[in-house]
Amino acid sequence: MRYPQGGGLTDAERAGRERVRLQAVASFEAGEKNREVAAALRVAGRSVERWRRQWREDGLAGVASKGSPGQPRLSDAQMHRLKRELDCGPLAHGWADQRWTLARVKTLIGRLFHISYTVEGTWRLLRRHGWSWQQPARRAIERDEDAVEMWRREVWPRVRAPRR
Repeated sequence: MRYPQGGGLTDAERAGRERVRLQAVASFEAGEKNREVAAALRVAGRSVERWRRQWREDGLAGVASKGSPGQPRLSDAQMHRLKRELDCGPLAHGWADQRWTLARVKTLIGRLFHISYTVEGTWRLLRRHGWSWQQPARRAIERDEDAVEMWRREVWPRVRAPRR
């Protein structure tokens, strides 16, 4: 079964899938064939074969849900600390410029929490907590907002080509 781009099953959906597996186990104990179980539960025959094999090898624990595969590895406190450290900037952590890259954030997480992430996993973590890849627009220090606004109101309408 393929899952949508956003992730796997919710807790309720996972519990529903586990109920289906437990119904399959009851059918196994009753001596039903795989094809009959698959038709009754409206699942693929291969899934039923896999469940039967897991049930034979490990019993009921073999078909039980293993939980969410995507539990976040950073706690809320660790994520809060990471945000504070990211706000300090790359210079505070030994890099030569003021640019955060995913590789640098990955290295920082490893240094702070001794947890290894992939670059893609680092991006997912940051995106889940509201970070974006966009860089802030750079503005000149000498920029005069009043002069810019005056130019937009008075000069630009005069130089802009008239509509035909």
